[in-house]
This record gives sequence, C-alpha cells and structure tokens, in this order.
Amino acid sequence: MQLGAFSISLSVKDIHQSKAFYEKLGFTVFAGHIEQRWLIMKNDKTLIGLFQGMFEGNMLTFNPGWDENAQALPAYDDVRSIQQQLQQQGIELAATTEPDGKGPAHIVVKDPDGNTILIDQHI
Repeated sequence: MQLGAFSISLSVKDIHQSKAFYEKLGFTVFAGHIEQRWLIMKNDKTLIGLFQGMFEGNMLTFNPGWDENAQALPAYDDVRSIQQQLQQQGIELAATTEPDGKGPAHIVVKDPDGNTILIDQHI
C-alpha cells in the first residue's frame, strides 16, 4: 500500500508563535496562507502542517499521489483503493469517500490508541 507523502498535522493555538518556533528548528514555509491560519512547513524532506482552529488534536497525514515536494508521483494507490484494502482487513474508517469517485478525496482512520490518521489525496 503506497500512502504517499507523510506529514504531521498539528492543531496550534497561535499560528504566528508556532511558525516562529518551527523556523528556529530550521523549518521554512512551503505552502499555505497564514491569514487563513494554516501553513505547511518543511525542513529537508520533513513536513509539518500547522493548523489553527481547524480541528482538535494532532494527526498523521498521508497524501497519496504526492511526494514530499507536492509533486505528482508517476504511479500511486488511489485513496479509494486504500479505503478498500483497509476495509477488507477489517479496519473501521472514521470517514470514508465514495468508492466509485475520481480525483481528490480523503478518508480518516484511528489507530488502536485513538490517534487520527488522515489519508488526503489532492490529485
């Protein structure tokens, strides 16, 4: 199963403070809009998403079809295929997508400890 680019999505209280903190760790803004209260920050191949007021708790995020530079991969597992594989393995999904759809979509699963995993396809 190919899940694509990985990042951690952090629910932050103050995006400006968080941005300044992660810049001190060597991260730079890669994508997003601070005025919309979300940024993707990058340090080499490591990605961190900062999101203020968009969701509770932190989550692991995978982007099928993208590499760590948000460039399309030549081959990837579509999120619908991933959904089907997870369901066939008996994994309950917290959010599903239309199995016959095409293009961007996402699914959500929780690990045994309740950690949220977002599989978010943009292409």
